[in-house]
Amino acid sequence: MHRQSTSYTFLLLLLLAAASPAAILAFNVTKILAEHPDFSTFNHYLTATRLASEINQRQTITVLAINNAGMSALLARHFTIPTLKNVLSLHILVDYYGSKKLHQLTHSSTLASTFYQATGAAPGTSGFVNITDHRAGRVSFTATSSDDSLPFPSSSDFVKSLKELPYNLSIIQINKPLSSPEAEAPAAAPAPVNLTDLMTRKGCALFAGLLASDRDAHKTFDDSADGGLTVFCPGDAAVKSFMPKYKNLTAEGKTSILLYHGYPVYSSLQTLKSNNGVVTTLATDGGASKSFNFTVQDDGLKVELKTGVATAAITSTLIDQDPVAMYEIDKVLQPLELFKPEETDALAPAPAAHKKKGKKVAPEPAADDAPEASPADDQVADGNAAMGRNVGFWSGWCVAVAAVAAILA
Repeated sequence: MHRQSTSYTFLLLLLLAAASPAAILAFNVTKILAEHPDFSTFNHYLTATRLASEINQRQTITVLAINNAGMSALLARHFTIPTLKNVLSLHILVDYYGSKKLHQLTHSSTLASTFYQATGAAPGTSGFVNITDHRAGRVSFTATSSDDSLPFPSSSDFVKSLKELPYNLSIIQINKPLSSPEAEAPAAAPAPVNLTDLMTRKGCALFAGLLASDRDAHKTFDDSADGGLTVFCPGDAAVKSFMPKYKNLTAEGKTSILLYHGYPVYSSLQTLKSNNGVVTTLATDGGASKSFNFTVQDDGLKVELKTGVATAAITSTLIDQDPVAMYEIDKVLQPLELFKPEETDALAPAPAAHKKKGKKVAPEPAADDAPEASPADDQVADGNAAMGRNVGFWSGWCVAVAAVAAILA
């Protein structure tokens, strides 16, 4: 019985550890590569092809980095961005391969899957990388091909490790780009997304109607979609309640508030959660008085957009298909440039006490005469504050506790 209790206790500890936020390691590949100037071109094109955001969403990944000289040779072939994305996707392995693991491969070789293969873009059996540990410490990487009639692709060699976060992220340098006829073949550009049609079908019909009726705003959204766009679309209920304020805006103000709901960068939900901070919008004109910015903040339970006038929360994902992401939000975003800052209840005066006839009410003690808070009161206040800060943290633990309870039942 004691041994069984000990086993349950150990299982509980494992589940609690898994539920802890510390168990999930977040990283930003572009920030890591920024510490290595000789890989600036490779870093730039990870962002330009939007592969960086996809890498940051993964919990286990290996990046085969190419230095600036190697990238110059690759860019000299004048690939389009869609084709270059396929080529670079071949350099991202969906498993962890640190320096130690590369030199201790079972049977001296292994076949690794890549982004190019995992996304379904690779035809046939292409899109894999054969890793071989040779004698004298040499490790080579060779892309596979589904066409046996083509010459066997040349291999690239391991040079050094740039960054390792066992067993989540490994960034290693190889001496030249991997070669693959399939990845280097011309790739079609992604089909354009009809933004207003998507909004209408997904519960944002009122906002879609406002956008369609504003020619300038509509054109700006459409023109921005190809280069990367994130749209925060207020649901119909939110737009309906906001319409009295909207009707009072000038024509310029109406255009600005529509553009305020577009962020000119493709951002997956995971990217928004991990990259909190101030973001610019389609309404931003670069002037200090017309910044039209807002703050993205993840509290552990939901992603909030804070404008200084109102706070909206993301309620659902309408589309997340690079280069466009669209999320429904529960409020219309109201910029400080057009509306007054939000007022908190704490600033409102307390209602005057009602005095009944015939009864005397003891006067409130002056501030100087008020009793000081006891240390115990301070401890309670601190405890309550800490509890509020850790609601999101404990929610994950509750799931683990529930799992153990089910086992014990």
